[in-house]
Amino acid sequence: MLGKVSIEEAYEIPRLADQSRDQAAMYIAPTDLERYMRQIKSITGERVKISNEHGIGYTIVSLTVPGIQGISDKATAEKHATEVNNYIANEIKDNRDRLGAFAALSMHDPVQAGDELRRCVKELGFHGALLNDFQHAGEGGETYLYYDQPAYDKFWEVCVELDVPIYIHPAAPTGSFYDLQYAQRKYLVGPPLSFANAVSLHLLGIMTNGVFDRYPNLKIIVGHLGEHIPFDFWRINHWLEDVEKPLAAKAGDVMCKKTIYDYFNTNIWVTTSGHFSTPTLKYVADYLGPDRILFSVDYPYETIENGCGWWDGNADEIKKALGGTEAYAKVGRENAKKLLKLGKFHDSEATVE
Repeated sequence: MLGKVSIEEAYEIPRLADQSRDQAAMYIAPTDLERYMRQIKSITGERVKISNEHGIGYTIVSLTVPGIQGISDKATAEKHATEVNNYIANEIKDNRDRLGAFAALSMHDPVQAGDELRRCVKELGFHGALLNDFQHAGEGGETYLYYDQPAYDKFWEVCVELDVPIYIHPAAPTGSFYDLQYAQRKYLVGPPLSFANAVSLHLLGIMTNGVFDRYPNLKIIVGHLGEHIPFDFWRINHWLEDVEKPLAAKAGDVMCKKTIYDYFNTNIWVTTSGHFSTPTLKYVADYLGPDRILFSVDYPYETIENGCGWWDGNADEIKKALGGTEAYAKVGRENAKKLLKLGKFHDSEATVE
């Protein structure tokens, strides 16, 4: 398929890339680390070349983990976010038919985060923002700021005003949280378990704490076919509706007004990033329909060759899983065009057969 849109694709500022080698080594096989270190720094070179060879027409890049969310000092985080956003805007400015960007934001101050998001969207032409899970703050970064609290309503107001999505992306556990849960099971850090556990907690918190009720037009994206949540839809819904809401009412607490299905069908999109499984895709599509799913690779943690090889090489099976060629085109390109309000880009009108 030509003209695919891929939206969970990481980069790092070159001067900082080598400093992230140790963290990258948690997610990349030792024999593949040099490839990753080269590709994480390439914005318009190798990335665009490989994308072109494999039918990706438009890529939205975002700052890799831990990004700004790993900076516990407020002033430093805000300054670096501005630096990063200006850097990537300059890098892609001559390739806007191939490349876009999500903003990196400091989430220490919801008002400042909203102001920087507005600047990035209005002045730099970004498509929204990607946040690497919660914001570290306080001594040693041991204070965790989650965006499901009322203090962040000022930020969500700006997202709705601008009508842009926020991508909630995982980050590795650190500090005492790592020591308590993962120090003795370090090979579960990242895609095997910790990533999904962390983002699913955050996203379910946004639901149950009423953020979508206060901002019914808010748009959130999560990767990896929903960070395990779709595979527990029935059980989560059963307990929220039949147990937790009655308990909340008895205690005088306020919980979300709608069901988990409602929020996934009106406020949430999931991507195929790093989850190249046709049976899994079918399972999610059967629950959500093809309109809520977006193609992505998760480059350079995953390779474009593998992601596109699955999508294009198994096209017949994927079309059947999604419900036909029109649905295949929606997931591969059309949903992203609509959600992100994309104009024309490379192969954006290519025929999908």
